[in-house]
Amino acid sequence: MFARMNWLTIYDRILRVGENRRKFEFDGDRFMLKPSDFFDLSDPIAAELFEDCPYVWDAIGKIGEHIGRLVGDKQVILGEVMPGAHISDRPIFIGEGARIEPGAYIEGPAWIGPGAVVRHGAFARENVIMLPGSILGHASEAKNSIFLNNGHAPHFAYVGDSILGNNTNLGAGTKLSNLTLISEKDKESGKRPTIKLHIEGREYDTGLTKFGAILGDNTQTGCNSVLNPGCVIGRRSLVYANMSLRKGYYPPESVMKLRQTTKILQRRFV
Repeated sequence: MFARMNWLTIYDRILRVGENRRKFEFDGDRFMLKPSDFFDLSDPIAAELFEDCPYVWDAIGKIGEHIGRLVGDKQVILGEVMPGAHISDRPIFIGEGARIEPGAYIEGPAWIGPGAVVRHGAFARENVIMLPGSILGHASEAKNSIFLNNGHAPHFAYVGDSILGNNTNLGAGTKLSNLTLISEKDKESGKRPTIKLHIEGREYDTGLTKFGAILGDNTQTGCNSVLNPGCVIGRRSLVYANMSLRKGYYPPESVMKLRQTTKILQRRFV
């Protein structure tokens, strides 16, 4: 009788473990996709940007709201706007030690934090948040995006509807594409379809019609890489040069390589 009871107890525990595991899989599907899985949010401003965001991409749709909260309807210029830089009359905050170089254009609304730099020829469109130490570089464009501390897009980059984590760097020519090639507006509603991700056999509707990429802390891309709409990349990852990365989730510490072969022929002269 004791042995029977013991076996039943063990069997009951096995069932409970299975139920808990299934519950974790159901309730914990956001575990690898919540903001803190991608970013160090010890900076209070950064933490506020991701409040009430079960999934990391939810913050993209709230950038305009946050700029309205941070900037209001006025301009505050505490940093250096160099001769030849252009600032629109929209709500814009430029923090102490920030620098806007000649030829740069800040359309706004925008919040450019202390020590951030918008370099020569850069274009900051609507709803751009740049935390301290971040860089929007020469001939680079950003729109509806967040640059966390020391997030860098220094050369010939496009950053649309995206989030650059702390200490990230985009190689020259990197494009974070935010609109799928076949996206068309519905004739009746005038709306585009939302971008959906398939992760571990589950479909996630991001609710975003435009969605570039999310790069976790300390992630880097090589020169001329293209991240197609809906790339979600974990911390400390590398995307090799010239890569065209498909949408989806890439776990932390991943290396995405482009495999190609080179054939060398003898040059012939006529």
